[in-house]
Amino acid sequence: MSSDQTVSSDPLDAAKADYQAGKAAFERGDYRKSVQYLESAKSSVLPMSRFGGEVQIWLVTAYEAMGQRSDALTLCRELSRHPDAQTRKQGRRLLYILEAPRLTTRPEWLTQIPDLTNLGDGDARDRPTAATIASAKQPEKPAFQLEAVVDPEQVNVKDNRFVWVALGAIALVLGGLLWFM
Repeated sequence: MSSDQTVSSDPLDAAKADYQAGKAAFERGDYRKSVQYLESAKSSVLPMSRFGGEVQIWLVTAYEAMGQRSDALTLCRELSRHPDAQTRKQGRRLLYILEAPRLTTRPEWLTQIPDLTNLGDGDARDRPTAATIASAKQPEKPAFQLEAVVDPEQVNVKDNRFVWVALGAIALVLGGLLWFM
């Protein structure tokens, strides 16, 4: 093995690299690549180990994001019987979420997010610039407006004796407490 070689001979190192690449791809929204990396990492580790369980938890999430619900449910059911207690707990929680009934929503409640998976690194012309973002965020009206100024003569400044009644009630309660002591 030469020093120029970047691929490690240790399968655990390769699995960790695939795992990190899969997580990064998932966080970028590239779920297809995330599934590929995480499946590669899963095949390189012991599935019943703690790290194997962690890889599989991420794989369940990536499957669900890709729309592969049946694969996500199958793997999640396996994880709910995992030997590691933490992985088993997470697997059960995910299974509970995945098996929950879907809520119906109205289209006007949702915000459409464009699919950027086919957008390559060289397609910079399609990306929004700071100028286009700033022009899209023009408010219709000022964020803060002062209400009409209130005439001081219309404000009720007379003493309504509430403070004195409250102080008297407090004095009576304290006096009663002292009496019972």
